[in-house]
Amino acid sequence: MTRVRRCVSLTIALVLAWTASSLAISRASAAEAVDLLLVLAADVSRSVDAKKFQLQREGYAAAVTDPRVLEAIRSGPHSQIAVCFVEWSGSDNQKVVIDWAVVRDRASAQQFAAHLVEAPRAFADRTSISGGIDFAMGQFARAPFTSSRRTIDVSGDGTNNSGRDVNQARDEALAQGVTINGLAILSERPLSWNAEHTNPPGGLENYFHNNVIGGPGAFVVSAQDFSAFGQAIISKLIAEIASNGTPRRLPNGRRAALRP
Repeated sequence: MTRVRRCVSLTIALVLAWTASSLAISRASAAEAVDLLLVLAADVSRSVDAKKFQLQREGYAAAVTDPRVLEAIRSGPHSQIAVCFVEWSGSDNQKVVIDWAVVRDRASAQQFAAHLVEAPRAFADRTSISGGIDFAMGQFARAPFTSSRRTIDVSGDGTNNSGRDVNQARDEALAQGVTINGLAILSERPLSWNAEHTNPPGGLENYFHNNVIGGPGAFVVSAQDFSAFGQAIISKLIAEIASNGTPRRLPNGRRAALRP
């Protein structure tokens, strides 16, 4: 009798394992195809005060719903992209604010934007761009959509001063076929307590060029201040969505900066 029970238990276990495996394969094969998997990785470190934070959030929300961005989305083979919005600061401070969502039309874009504006701020710690990149890479692994293109959109107003070396994080992401673009938010005045953080030698845009961005067609867009953030992110999203891995001119007329 004990032997029979064991055989029955083993059979049930094998059936359950086969069923779980079949379901996993079914879910993977049924994953919805999109033209781009895009992680928007926003800096919410201590140098980003309440006013700057709100302007940044509202800038992203306005950009996603901009008619020019929606037109770029509609022009793709699948006419839709998948977006995940994360916030990061210190090396141990990253959070998914809006999980993977498809943006294909005005209604889906407005829904994404509404959730973004309403969500509370995640952190206010140091600046770990490397931690933000590593966290963004983890989101691709769990994305319920498929795409041949994966991009991390890093916005920030300072240099990496927490966590591991940002060049290592960048290079590991590039080795997996991910493109990293940057939005360098230039500060009007240097921080009184750490001037070189927001205004490093050579400028923040140059720092992003040398340490953050990478991949085919990678580029940096600069916002002169947080008030210009909205227009900068519109230009950036259009360029990312329309990217084919070759040099291109951004909507604001500036040349995309390539990094192999």
